[in-house]
Amino acid sequence: MNGILIVNKSEGFTSRDVVNKLSKIFNTKKIGHTGTLDPIAKGVLVVVIGKYTKLCEDLTQTFKEYIATFKLGILTDTLDITGEILDEKDVTVSEEEIRNVIASYKCVYDQEVPIYSSVKINGRKLYEYARNGEYVVLPKRKVDIKNIEVIDINKDIVKIKCLVSKGTYIRSLIRDIGSSLNTFATMTDLIRIKQGIFDIRDSYTLEDIENGNYKLIDIEDVMDIYVIENDTYLKDVTNGVKLKLDIENKYILFKHEGNNIALYKKDNDYFRMYIHF
Repeated sequence: MNGILIVNKSEGFTSRDVVNKLSKIFNTKKIGHTGTLDPIAKGVLVVVIGKYTKLCEDLTQTFKEYIATFKLGILTDTLDITGEILDEKDVTVSEEEIRNVIASYKCVYDQEVPIYSSVKINGRKLYEYARNGEYVVLPKRKVDIKNIEVIDINKDIVKIKCLVSKGTYIRSLIRDIGSSLNTFATMTDLIRIKQGIFDIRDSYTLEDIENGNYKLIDIEDVMDIYVIENDTYLKDVTNGVKLKLDIENKYILFKHEGNNIALYKKDNDYFRMYIHF
């Protein structure tokens, strides 16, 4: 079984929980996902099955869209509502100030990653330092907030929608917005509504999948792929020979009698074997 599946992750599950559950449903260990969602988060988790697990990195290099809710005036150790409250401040900012500051984050900036994250420093995950009470300098990443807008403001509760680059932590973005407002801000809810072309409207819950109500997506439907379905290159492709072809697409999918034979990926002047089916 090879395919891509858009899962609508429920709150309380880790991304690994979802993958483990699907591994049992599909009776395969060859399964992975293309972008972690925190347990508090819901929404789009793109899962790859079988030989498509090779595409994890390829499918990760996309912008992601979220709807996030946060509360002004409190700071937690995890930067979300599941954590321990570290500090509180009165909220004296106006709605106009909130809107202006949020709009200013439509930019590229260096974002400090949260201490409670899986980012590794010296071979250890940051959350391991946090749980042991050890000090560590938090790294920064350049992130691109392609778009950000306010959906609703209700006193100290703010809801936003944002389109962000790979590696962006929405918890950190919210923390930074709070800092720019001279207060604190902590995420209370997060929904990933889109990852690249994968939309929550096309997703399936674990219950749907358990009941057989799902549809796997093939790579030619979602990637920049040129499809060749003839016998001209069949021998070379079967033997994994690199090919020099005047094709602009990043990938070529070779098919024979309707079946996928191989996926080739552009490497400078050549296309090389990437997945052999």
